[in-house]
Amino acid sequence: MRTNFFALIIAFILFSCNNKNETIVDVVFTDSLIKNYSISPLYKATEGNYEFWKKRMDSLPDNYVNGPKYAGALSALFQSSGNIEYLVKADSLIQQSLIAYLEREPGLNNTLAYLSIQQHKFNRADSLLKIAVKAEGQTKPNAFLDFDISFEKGDYRRSKNLLATLKDDNSYAYLFRKAKFDHYDGSLDSAISNMLKAAELAGENKYLKQAALSNAADLCLHKGDLKKAFSLYKSSINIDAADMHSISGIGWLALVHDKKNTLAEKIFRFVLKNTQSPDVLLKLMQVEEFRGDSITQRQYAEEFISIATKQHYGNMYNKYLIDLYTGIINEPAKAVALAEKELIDRANPQTYAWYVWSLYSNNEKEKAYTYFKSYVSAQPLEGLELYYMGRMMEGLDKKYNATEFYKVAMKNKYDLSPSKQKYLEEILE
Repeated sequence: MRTNFFALIIAFILFSCNNKNETIVDVVFTDSLIKNYSISPLYKATEGNYEFWKKRMDSLPDNYVNGPKYAGALSALFQSSGNIEYLVKADSLIQQSLIAYLEREPGLNNTLAYLSIQQHKFNRADSLLKIAVKAEGQTKPNAFLDFDISFEKGDYRRSKNLLATLKDDNSYAYLFRKAKFDHYDGSLDSAISNMLKAAELAGENKYLKQAALSNAADLCLHKGDLKKAFSLYKSSINIDAADMHSISGIGWLALVHDKKNTLAEKIFRFVLKNTQSPDVLLKLMQVEEFRGDSITQRQYAEEFISIATKQHYGNMYNKYLIDLYTGIINEPAKAVALAEKELIDRANPQTYAWYVWSLYSNNEKEKAYTYFKSYVSAQPLEGLELYYMGRMMEGLDKKYNATEFYKVAMKNKYDLSPSKQKYLEEILE
């Protein structure tokens, strides 16, 4: 009996070790996806809708009845292609439509506000919302928009109150936003559950279903439920093979969990060929970071910066630029300037944490700690910001505080780059 008992213990230990090192990404699936890739019906439909409304606008350029429809098609194509020019064009069309309608269509202000949010122009979105509410009151669409703006700008009390007034467990729009708030509030299981309910409520709307599934996968990645994340990314891709966000998510799993940098690079290069978004350059940079190739890593970082700092992108990539300027590029003064711009447009705990980290990296340590105490301490943060605060506390010789930040950051380690993960693992071992 004793021998059998110890055999069971050894078997359990071996199983635990094997389970810990179990690969997540199905190489057969990824190889098939890349080899047999073709434009999805959903993408073709998006392109077809764009071509239809483009022809209508080209034939009747002064007929702004068609403008909002064309703008909607452009916005959808931006989501699919990553081409920022589509989003900028959509924004311009709605502005022209507002002028043509002499500001008598308040719904257009709502639409322009959403386009502003996509471009990270949150103060502008807030101003447009106020115009819409003044014209037609706090309608349900305006209340949802109010939630989105309030949440981004860090007014979480208002966001929570708005959610209570909008409560409807049979509403995709409500559940999607409830999941977003739950994630902020630290209720990750509830966030995942609500996002999956939203996916069910999407019904035959493939775009909405795909959006909810890919977001649910991201939440599972935050939680560390990597098998579920992979499964949901696959489900989203099966709806829309042009879902480059989910394909990148699978590449990230291959890199940071399975440690298969060659596979990850193959996936990211496939994404690079099929999107105009610069995001994937960061992923390729992190492959080189994993390999320890600092020269190629820096080349990717510089290529990303050259694109993400173009005028069309505005403030859309400040978070990532700040990370690069305080990291491999080592120009922290530029990070401080970007963080200050962020605080003007949306002052929340995350953006204050970016500012604090930028100040600290720029050797403005006393100022950094003052802002930390006033705006960041005891506030909910995500993995990257927790890591930043831990590094700052370590540098200020507040080792207990640093360890506490590191412990929580470790729970979100799959949000972090390979070198940041490695740093946490070494310091907490």
